[in-house]
Amino acid sequence: MKEEQFDYSKAMAELEGIAAKIEDPKTSLDEIGGLVSRSKELIEQCRNYLRSVRESIEEEED
Repeated sequence: MKEEQFDYSKAMAELEGIAAKIEDPKTSLDEIGGLVSRSKELIEQCRNYLRSVRESIEEEED
């Protein structure tokens, strides 16, 4: 099975969509719980991606 390439732009777009849904008064508390959980996953993935990019840049500088 091939591992999917992480798409930082898509993750950020999804986070922006989640933020908009959370701010919408029509969104139920049950939905907000799931959205917050998904946002935590995306934030962790983004941090890992940025960390790996930073490390690869630092390795190239050495």
